[in-house]
Amino acid sequence: MTPLQTIQQHFEARLIETHDFRGDETVVIAGGLLTEMALFLKKTPELDFNYLMDLTAVDYLFFAGGRIEKRARFEVVYHFFSLKHNHRLRLKVPVEEQNPEIDSLTGLWASANWFEREVWDMFGIRFKGHPDLKRILMYEEFQGHALRKDYPFNKRQPLIGL
Repeated sequence: MTPLQTIQQHFEARLIETHDFRGDETVVIAGGLLTEMALFLKKTPELDFNYLMDLTAVDYLFFAGGRIEKRARFEVVYHFFSLKHNHRLRLKVPVEEQNPEIDSLTGLWASANWFEREVWDMFGIRFKGHPDLKRILMYEEFQGHALRKDYPFNKRQPLIGL
């Protein structure tokens, strides 16, 4: 049984979407299911996703009304890998623009710490329960979040070190 089949069997109707394209298995879930799903991915022996390879975000600001219709402005995307079983999984969680917040996974994967800080810094998505959510790439006085599609590329930032 593939990881995707195991997840579909356990979570059934609570999944927003799943797909498998050329071996790339993807699951889309609501934010309220994230912690339960993460525990399942890590603790289920036949899955054993013990490595969080990457965590990033996507801003779908200009997709509304276009060829691809998205439910939320942002999506947090996780890439997991099982060293034991040599399989991987992509997990996507839509995040609304009004309150861009999602649970932190730092308690399960230590590597989530810096990934979540980067997403906070660049996109402004908050991670509930993160031990030290502060900027990691930009300086503290930086205003805004540079990878948001509506960030003004010519915005003047406050000077530092003067």
